[in-house]
Amino acid sequence: HVNSGGSCSGPKFLIYVSGALSMWGDRMWHFAISVFLIELYGRNLLLTAVFGLVVAGSVLLLGALIGDWVDRNPRNKVAHASLFIQNISVTVCSIVLMLVFLYKQRIEQIWDGWLTVVCYTVVIVLADVANLASTALTIAIQRDWIVVITGYNRGHLAGMNATMRRIDQVTNILAPLAVGQVMTLASNVVGCGFILGWNLVSLIVEFFFLSRVYRIVPALSIKPPVEEEEQNPVCEQRMERRWPQGINEGNTTQAEPLTEGNCDTSLTCKDGWKAYYRQPVFLAGMGLAFLYTTVLGFDCITTGYAYTQGISGSLLSLLMGVSAITGLMGTVMFTRLRKSYGLVNTGIISSCLHLGCLLLCVCSVFAPGSPMDLSLLVPFINSSSPELGDIPLLPDRSSIHWTNNTLLFDNVPSDTVPESYISIILLFLGVITARIGLWSFDLTVTQLLQESICESERGVVNGVQSSMNYLMDLLHFIMVISAPQPQHFGILVIISVLFITTGHTMYFLYAHKAKKKRRHNT
Repeated sequence: HVNSGGSCSGPKFLIYVSGALSMWGDRMWHFAISVFLIELYGRNLLLTAVFGLVVAGSVLLLGALIGDWVDRNPRNKVAHASLFIQNISVTVCSIVLMLVFLYKQRIEQIWDGWLTVVCYTVVIVLADVANLASTALTIAIQRDWIVVITGYNRGHLAGMNATMRRIDQVTNILAPLAVGQVMTLASNVVGCGFILGWNLVSLIVEFFFLSRVYRIVPALSIKPPVEEEEQNPVCEQRMERRWPQGINEGNTTQAEPLTEGNCDTSLTCKDGWKAYYRQPVFLAGMGLAFLYTTVLGFDCITTGYAYTQGISGSLLSLLMGVSAITGLMGTVMFTRLRKSYGLVNTGIISSCLHLGCLLLCVCSVFAPGSPMDLSLLVPFINSSSPELGDIPLLPDRSSIHWTNNTLLFDNVPSDTVPESYISIILLFLGVITARIGLWSFDLTVTQLLQESICESERGVVNGVQSSMNYLMDLLHFIMVISAPQPQHFGILVIISVLFITTGHTMYFLYAHKAKKKRRHNT
């Protein structure tokens, strides 16, 4: 009964709808909060940068503990608590933002302006708590519930993972556009109100749907006790029994209902990282994390660079749409390749495709029209192109349009048109085509983690994986801060490709070990 989830009341459908609502709310909120922080702080990126660092730092420090909490508590309690904390934090944060926008002048006069600082702090802390709760919910639903709902069937699991990723891709494009339109046509206050309303409705619907899934799938109420380190072989045997070649059998072996008595031993951060390092898929997970240290995506850094190269806002929005389509193609490719060649080989093919496409980005650095100028790295030597030297990647915001996750600037000097567009065309061609391999690879590693991590360690290992991803993302922030000029962008591209190559090399090592082990076992 577990796998007959295609119908409108089946568990799969309910998970897709609650996932779509959750992702839409998340994307809208992430986009809106960065806009609000820039608007509040006199159109300066400082608050946004602080917020980015706080979010990354807290997941980095608390990822393992959040995952452990997911492991040690009944599934329904974890889902409901995460959902409640996330939505209430966003709701309160929206109310505070509305008050700040409405009474900004008055607030600035209270306590010699210190009330403003208090408000900013409250906003950033609440938004951070919402993000931590969202991380817990993602680990619980997308890394644990899905595995149980598909009855430990590899084919069904691949299908569900791919569908969730497609929903994610579509919401990533549409949600920021929707909330951006509301904020542009109405005002920031109405934008806050819109997010507030969305969150409250979403909370009720998601709560109801997840409760229903929990009732429909009895296996969700059974959870094994958290294993101690010495018992790891038992866990491995259980995993091997759980994952026969695509057949659903015995998916509750040795598991017992989770009660408070089972989980009295608490975990430290160090134990969490140890558990991650012990996993057979450790290298694959690390490889995925290394892919986060990159400027080759559609974030404000690449788009800021595109502006300095004379690319218009409407063209960028179009390119973003195309990149979403190639991302969706990657999810389709993943399901096809997995069926034909198996999971480990799918990762190898995706890696090669990803790296191949990124070579175009490397070529763009040396192509005609590239502003790369290494002399800037040597202090006190004048740049050969002074008119470009003064424009940082994120120009001063005299007037900003918001589209999607991107800032569009009016006041980029019109004389920054490059002598040739070959470089920028190669760059975007590489970034857009690489997304096919990237998303297929991402899904491969996600499923490897789902299949090979013991049920009692799923939360903690995925928590550490989130920490690793954020750590590598932080590195990419630091890279940009240290080299913010368009002439340095080429160096950032080369460093990004080196990190990505390192990540895929780690995956190749994992694949080699996995194949060797399989040959040894047969």
